[in-house]
Amino acid sequence: MDFVIEAMTTEDWEQVRAIYEEGIRAGNATFETSAPSWEQWDKAHLPFCRLVARRAGAVVGWAAVTPISARKAYAGVAESSIYVSKEAQGKGVGTALQEELTRQSEAHGIWTLQA
Repeated sequence: MDFVIEAMTTEDWEQVRAIYEEGIRAGNATFETSAPSWEQWDKAHLPFCRLVARRAGAVVGWAAVTPISARKAYAGVAESSIYVSKEAQGKGVGTALQEELTRQSEAHGIWTLQA
């Protein structure tokens, strides 16, 4: 494995956003038509389970979770997002992000991840 999975920081946002926009252009990753600002993205996603895959210092993939509902009964259910740059696809980055996302989400009381 020539990449590492680390916690996402605000400094990663421009690279994360670029990968998100690449997914939007591909036409099969999201219904969104443009990437949000950092502030919008930050507000929408849970404060934990924000991950990046980094190779040689560059972000090549990311993962995060959003709550599916504000209702207390759904507190343990979240929607997962995993994006991998075109150059890193097929190299195990998405699988590694999913495995770490699952591990961390369970540690934070999430019992169901929807994609």
